[in-house]
Amino acid sequence: MFALLNMSPIALVISMIMFFRRPPIEAAIGGAILAVVLWLSGMTVPVTALIGSAIAADTAVLFASTAFVIAPGLLFVVLIERIGVNQALSDWVKGLGWGPSARIVFVVLGLAPLLEAMTGFGVSLIATVPLLFALLERRVALKVAMTGMAIMPWGTLGLATVVGATLAHLDPSALGSMSAFTSAPVFAMMVLIALWVSGQRNILAFGFGLAFAALFVLILYLFNHYVGPEIAGVGAAASIAVFGLLAAKLSSQTSIAWPKAAWPYAALLTIIIGLKTINAMTGLDTAFIVKGVEVSWKPFASPGIALLIVDAILLVYANSDQVMSKFLMRAKRPLLTIMFFLLMSQTLVKAGFLDHAKELLSTLAPTALAPLIAAFGGIAGYLTGSNVGGNAIVMPSIAHLTLPAHALDVLAAVQNSAAGHAALGSLPIVAIILGLAKAERQEEQELVRFGCLLAVLNSVAVGLMGMALASYLAH
Repeated sequence: MFALLNMSPIALVISMIMFFRRPPIEAAIGGAILAVVLWLSGMTVPVTALIGSAIAADTAVLFASTAFVIAPGLLFVVLIERIGVNQALSDWVKGLGWGPSARIVFVVLGLAPLLEAMTGFGVSLIATVPLLFALLERRVALKVAMTGMAIMPWGTLGLATVVGATLAHLDPSALGSMSAFTSAPVFAMMVLIALWVSGQRNILAFGFGLAFAALFVLILYLFNHYVGPEIAGVGAAASIAVFGLLAAKLSSQTSIAWPKAAWPYAALLTIIIGLKTINAMTGLDTAFIVKGVEVSWKPFASPGIALLIVDAILLVYANSDQVMSKFLMRAKRPLLTIMFFLLMSQTLVKAGFLDHAKELLSTLAPTALAPLIAAFGGIAGYLTGSNVGGNAIVMPSIAHLTLPAHALDVLAAVQNSAAGHAALGSLPIVAIILGLAKAERQEEQELVRFGCLLAVLNSVAVGLMGMALASYLAH
């Protein structure tokens, strides 16, 4: 009975979104309020000021680290829309003169994850949806746009991986590196699905797509391991894009120069790399650390600084009329949603809600836990529409498992990958695509089903890969 009561905040979140069709922000507020009320009512551990201060402190630190990236990221989105950056990118790709298979692979493994990794929030769709409409039949374009989104859980400059690592008490680079492997089958599967739905169903096209998917995994791992998750998604996707552009240059006389109107993306990448270099050489990122009780945050290591610098430059060039009102309109809901999901997760962890679940999970072997955590992570990511939100709900349970370090690394990566891929196929992403496409009702229903199918397939693939990795590392 108590076990069911302790899990009721999570059940409430699922019910509000799935059965009552309420938006994630309402579900997050409801789940957080229920968790706090149950704790204050004495349903879990005794109420103490020490626990209350720990909940408040760690929620504040996690929210600050998240908001410091999301807020300037959303301002960046508002500003680049004003100067036509993504339209310039679409026009550029159309002029490269590629065949159908090469275009699909470039968009799904290159352009879409590159833009999404730099900003998050479905920004890549602003460029890829109009581009795909120009290249493909309408319904096919909608599905390919969805696969291009579902492929990149390193969005918002690896924010979910950094937050997930903090919640799991792991090194972010280690979590990102392992997540590259747990996500590997998803990358391959999404490319094949994109090629299949676009009519490119021959062995040569599939081999071409799988080769680039394997290259994507390798580069993603290397960037995570040696540079860090903040730049890993950008590095992997940019590498695929560069390989494709060099191939285009060698095979034709087409100009491959980056469009001048898209300079904000180039500036953002350059500043991020510069700041990473400065931190590596000087240790500046350790000069100021914001500490909670069990979590900490290094502001000088945050990609939010790079976003703020580029935002300041853009404000000089862009028409600044009503910028702040549009920014606040976009930022309010996602920031509040994440804040309440973080509050709920910290209450569940520190007030003893997850003790029974941890006892149950601790009785299972890592190979049995992997598909279970993939399912939980996929559900959490899909329902919240956020890989940060998905990690906030599930990752704390993994941190307290009494398992060997290699098993915890795998299980945390399974959660990170499952939540990320499912979140990027969720209803908020579908809504963005439908809004950009001005879709009809039949198209809406079809795309919702397709996104749900992708989330299920991705979670299954991640779970199976997690089982294989856990079994391999155990020996």
